[in-house]
Amino acid sequence: MDLKNIIFSKEEGIGWIRFNRPDKLNALNPEVFFELGKVIPICAADDDIRVVILTGNEKAFAAGADIDHMANGDIKTAFKLSDEAIVVQERLADLPKPTIAAISGYALGGGLEVALCCDFRIAADNAVVGLPEINLGIIPGGGGTQRLPRLINYCNAAEMIMLGSMIKAEKAERIGILNKVVSAQDLEKEVKAFAQKLMRQPAMSLRAAKIAMRKGLNTSLKDGIRIEQDLFCMLFGTQDQKEGMAAFIEKRKPQFQGK
Repeated sequence: MDLKNIIFSKEEGIGWIRFNRPDKLNALNPEVFFELGKVIPICAADDDIRVVILTGNEKAFAAGADIDHMANGDIKTAFKLSDEAIVVQERLADLPKPTIAAISGYALGGGLEVALCCDFRIAADNAVVGLPEINLGIIPGGGGTQRLPRLINYCNAAEMIMLGSMIKAEKAERIGILNKVVSAQDLEKEVKAFAQKLMRQPAMSLRAAKIAMRKGLNTSLKDGIRIEQDLFCMLFGTQDQKEGMAAFIEKRKPQFQGK
């Protein structure tokens, strides 16, 4: 693939997606979303990829949308940009494999919105997250006003969105945006260790768990329970279910095969 704004690689079951606009603090623009849209289906289709990690560099995961691109835009420009972002971010959120945002430095605006599409967020202690769009006379346009209040309580989300507050890693972990905060020099090592834990889990069960949770968030409790029930029953047709329960009875570690 001819990628200029993203570096994509595969290593020991992990698909690495690295934002690569260091001169712009990895700010997001249509080209970034276009390339991200090309890479996500590859991660979904490649059975050797068990976990996907999105990251940037030490200074920034992604410091929001590219303001230079938006400053002179009109309503049509805004719709086009947000449509591109929303479509790609939905693909990321629906990716049927665990996803981790490894955040160092700034994850602001669209950068935080991308991170919110991931299942897990692990950050370096130098991370700063926020949705500061209101300070530019706009609001988040890639799902921030919807995903953040679903993740944390409303009043904390409202403070970040309505005041444009940027918060440091420690507070972001405390209010539930981040799963874990680690030292900046240990970020990649810690994220890889977390990914390896996920890879030891049965792949089809991980997929089913993610589908149940993601779909359940967008439906009633009653319908969500039915989604869970269908997926629960489906897993009884897998070899991993037989292996997992046999291993429990035999008091040994299961050897899952993803079948």
